[in-house]
Amino acid sequence: MKIKVLIVDDSALIRSVMSEIIGSQPDMEVVGVAPDPLVAREMIKQTNPDVLTLDVEMPKMDGLDFLERLMRLRPMPVIMVSSLTERGSEITMRALELGAIDFITKPKLSIQSGMLEYTELIADKIRIASKAKIRPRTLHAAETHSTPSGALPMVRNPLTSSEKLIIIGASTGGTEAIKNFLVQMPSDCPGILITQHMPEGFTRSFAKRLDGLCKIAVSEASGGERVLPGHAYIAPGHSHLLLARSGANYVTQLDDGPPVNRHRPSVDVLFKSAATYAGKNAVGVILTGMGKDGAVGMLEMKNAGAYNFAQDEASCVVFGMPREAITIGATHEVAALNELPSKVLHYLALHGSRALRV
Repeated sequence: MKIKVLIVDDSALIRSVMSEIIGSQPDMEVVGVAPDPLVAREMIKQTNPDVLTLDVEMPKMDGLDFLERLMRLRPMPVIMVSSLTERGSEITMRALELGAIDFITKPKLSIQSGMLEYTELIADKIRIASKAKIRPRTLHAAETHSTPSGALPMVRNPLTSSEKLIIIGASTGGTEAIKNFLVQMPSDCPGILITQHMPEGFTRSFAKRLDGLCKIAVSEASGGERVLPGHAYIAPGHSHLLLARSGANYVTQLDDGPPVNRHRPSVDVLFKSAATYAGKNAVGVILTGMGKDGAVGMLEMKNAGAYNFAQDEASCVVFGMPREAITIGATHEVAALNELPSKVLHYLALHGSRALRV
């Protein structure tokens, strides 16, 4: 059974190129193309697609309005097609919040040849989306600018924050998972390093959006900054993020070396650096995502004394990365996304400082 794809884009060129890419794959087919959401609405009823590709900016009804209605009335896997601009990245972040599974970017130059170069990437994203878990949209705590009432412990001893670190890796579905984790972090939590598979430019918009929602400060890592309590540092889309040391301090380090596990930034690169420089002071968290990036690095963290958590299958959009880490024995606990923040903070409260161990 082939994956049925409906393409929604106001550009005839993009519709043609996307059709060519999808049509070249033996396991998928284009069941329709639509120039705007109004036409797409009827085509969805007629063709019952497995996956929808949706331009973020279109006439008559923009992609976000259409996506919001779609996820409320007829939830289905949606991949956004975005431009490589600041506005495009901000709209795409909002689309992921509204329930889109993933996104692809239009190349800036020579759209046709550029899109054809992306054939493997686009096909992989469609395959992943076709198997992803889609949930009806609900209002998250972050969107009401509030957090669950008083349930999470504060990490009050300053030694806790300066010694311990939280190291997070995620991919498909990870932007929302990371947001839901970070909005529950208290202002005195340990420093947090994050690798989320995402292109350059989009990580900056992602960090900016999270910074406005969280009690902690969230920024795109610039390399060389000291890792401070109450701060989260997100790997920029152009480089691997690593943990390093400068004297007594933890610092961030960026590396523009080749992709690892087909990704730059790579979760494995971050996790392995945490194993080397933080050891038992690290708490690892692996969230939703396709593939195996992060599993080996998390095992190295465990062997170095870190305590590791994985998101459970039921709450993952895609269970690939957590499953790989669990399978090779890299994790200590597996929990639903909404339980992970309290479990991590509870572990830190018990094991976070010398004072608590005396």
